[in-house]
Amino acid sequence: MTKTPQVILSGFADEAANHKTAIEQFAAFAALGLEYYSLRFVDVGNGIKNVMELTKSEITKLRHLEGEYGMNVASIGSPIGKVKLLDKRDGTKNRFVPFKKYLKSEVKKACELAHAFETKLIRGFSFYHPKGTDPWEHLPQTVDQLGEIAEMCHRSDLTFGLEIEANLVGQTGPLLAELHRRVNHPAMVTIFDGGNIISQGFNTAECVEQYHAMKPSIGWMHIKDYRDPNLRTRTAHVDEDKLKNYVPADEGDSGHTQILQDFAEEIPRLERRLKRRGIPGVILDLEPHLKGGGQFGGFSGPDGMSVALKGLCRILDFVGIDYHLRDFEDVKADRGF
Repeated sequence: MTKTPQVILSGFADEAANHKTAIEQFAAFAALGLEYYSLRFVDVGNGIKNVMELTKSEITKLRHLEGEYGMNVASIGSPIGKVKLLDKRDGTKNRFVPFKKYLKSEVKKACELAHAFETKLIRGFSFYHPKGTDPWEHLPQTVDQLGEIAEMCHRSDLTFGLEIEANLVGQTGPLLAELHRRVNHPAMVTIFDGGNIISQGFNTAECVEQYHAMKPSIGWMHIKDYRDPNLRTRTAHVDEDKLKNYVPADEGDSGHTQILQDFAEEIPRLERRLKRRGIPGVILDLEPHLKGGGQFGGFSGPDGMSVALKGLCRILDFVGIDYHLRDFEDVKADRGF
């Protein structure tokens, strides 16, 4: 009998918390039945911080709270790679850090955080090429830098996921697939995100095509979607702070039903590859932005995250992909029954 493909459901927990506090995040996710979360922004009592800014005492406190709420970290939602590729003024506010310094400080810190939170995955990006230039022209330097990041992650027994996103070198499926092909490193995979494609002005058919371009390199997926009847043409540079038409996966233009129906056949093979690297399974990470999104994060609220989760589950049920949400047996186990 053929085994039903199964995924691990996770999400960026800061999207579910009105004030980004750790307790809000964990309470919301536990109530939704989720056991995994991706760590991005959090308030552990000293104000909202990006995961990269957490102190040792804050990490310890978060680990204790994870135990109380039965949560596990799916990935470190780092901003690694969201810096300029070149030290050139281009009208953006993106910062530039010399790469060797960046590797030894911020990339190293992301690896240390992954170990501290006992996850094998770090989410990252493919660098900002100068605004107005062709991203294809910048592939050689980007490949070199991503290769060094992948090698550092590999030496730490970690896997680096490269997310598709506007304005970066890896802003489309073909670009990201080519980056993966040229880097050619076992510690680097790509992260598909339909909403990040549609919000650039691509249509459903184009989004599905980009999924197929990325498919051999995909390590996990972010689940968000977008629908804007006024956005019909490709946008060379996206003002991310003005994006406001995010919708649940079953209501958007990404073609998630078609994509996940096809992805279901890939899940068993991918799961075997991931488990060889110590990763528990194939992760679908909710990042819905239903109440707004920007360059470094988004917000859905506890109600929005619930709507987004239900929308995703409806698709998974339809295409025949299994998943687990907490049930009474889990509750009894937590109580020692």
